[in-house]
Amino acid sequence: MNLTDPALLNTYSLYALYSAMAVYALAFIAFAVDLARRSSAVDAIEAADLVEADAAPAAGAAPAGAASAGSTRTLERPALKQPVLSRISARMDNDAALPYGRSSSLRVGVALTVLAWAVHLAATIMRGFAADRVPWANMYEFAMTGTLLIMTVFLIVLIRSDLRFLGTFVTGLVLVLLGIAALQFYVEVAPLPPALQSAWLVIHVFVASLATGMFALGFALSTVQLLQFRRENHVIEGTAAPRGAVASALRLHFLATLPSSATLENLAYRITIIGFILWTFTLMAGSIWAEQAWGRYWGWDTKEVWTFIIWVIYAGYIHARATRGWRGSRSAWLAIIGFSAVMFNFGIVNVFFKGLHAYSGL
Repeated sequence: MNLTDPALLNTYSLYALYSAMAVYALAFIAFAVDLARRSSAVDAIEAADLVEADAAPAAGAAPAGAASAGSTRTLERPALKQPVLSRISARMDNDAALPYGRSSSLRVGVALTVLAWAVHLAATIMRGFAADRVPWANMYEFAMTGTLLIMTVFLIVLIRSDLRFLGTFVTGLVLVLLGIAALQFYVEVAPLPPALQSAWLVIHVFVASLATGMFALGFALSTVQLLQFRRENHVIEGTAAPRGAVASALRLHFLATLPSSATLENLAYRITIIGFILWTFTLMAGSIWAEQAWGRYWGWDTKEVWTFIIWVIYAGYIHARATRGWRGSRSAWLAIIGFSAVMFNFGIVNVFFKGLHAYSGL
C-alpha cells in the first residue's frame, strides 16, 4: 500500500470527509438535545410560576375593582416570563453562575465537534497532498476548506465567549454545505489553470475563506438575535406570540436562557467587523492578482462585481449601526442579507455565471 499515491490519498480524503460529516451530525444532535433540555426547564419554571399566580388570589380577598382571574394571569405573565437563569440552571443541575450551563449534552457536543474538526482537517490535508497544492482550486475544495475555517472560527471564539448555544446552527450549516459539496461539487484532482498558479491563490482565497467564517458566525448570532428581540418584545408587551410559522420560532423557550438581544447584537457586530476587514483585504488582493494574471485591476467580471456587492452590504451594515444608530432587527437583517450574498456568490455565481473566475471545476 503506497500512502504517497495521489489516487489513494484522495480516496482516504473522501472517506475522512464522510466520517467528519457523520461526527458533525452526532454533534448536531447533542447540541439539539441541550436546547430541548433548556426549553423543558423553562416550561417547568413558567408552569410553576403560573400555578403560584393562580393560587395567589385565593390567599386573600381581591381589592375592589380587581380584574377577573383570567385577566390577572395576563397582567402577571410578563413578569413571570422574565428569564430566571439561576432557577433554570439549578433545574438543569448546572452552576447557577453560568447562564449557559454545563450540561452533559453541551460537553458531548463540543467534544464531538472538536473530533469532527480534526477529521475534517485530515481530509483537507490529504486532498492537498493528493493534488500537490493548496486544496482550494475548485468548488469542492473551497467548500471543504471554507467549512473547515467556519468551524475553526467557531471553536476559537468558544475559548473567549461561551457561544455553545450556536452549536446546533453552526454544525448544521457546516453539515449541509459539506453534503452539497460532496454530492454536487465533487471533482477528481486536477492541475491548476495557469491563472491560478500564483502565490496569491494561497493569500487571496485563504483570507476570503476566513472572512466567510466570520460572516457565518455573525449570521448565526444575528439570526438568534432576531428571535430573541421578538421574544423580548412580546414579554414586555405581555402578549402571546402570534400564530403561524414565525410563532413556532417565537415559542422556542430555550431563548429565555440565552443572552439578551443587545448582547447578541454586540457580539455579531464585533465579529462582523473582523470579517469585513478580511473581506476588504480579499478585494484588494484580488485586484492585485488580477493585474498580474490579466493585466488589469478591475474588469467588471461577475465574480468581481459580487465580491464588491458583498463589501458594500457589510460596509452599509457597519456604517448604519455606527453612525445612524441602527439597533435591533434592522442591523440583524443587514447581516443576514450580507451572508446570503456570500452564499449566492459561492453557490450560484460560481456555477451559473461564466467569466474569468469560472473555476468551479464542474
